[in-house]
Amino acid sequence: MPDSILRCKSKDFAKQIVFLCRDVKSKYKESVLTNQLLRSGTSIGANIHEAQSEEC
Repeated sequence: MPDSILRCKSKDFAKQIVFLCRDVKSKYKESVLTNQLLRSGTSIGANIHEAQSEEC
């Protein structure tokens, strides 16, 4: 099954979040906020996958 536009966009968003969190952690030594942002930003793809797998 080809990836939907939503899945592609969420994957790109998750990649951007990962890079942002790495950058913030290395520059500012912030971990609490970046860890939460990382969990929230990357869970979108998991939620989309779960929702779309129920449809099929």
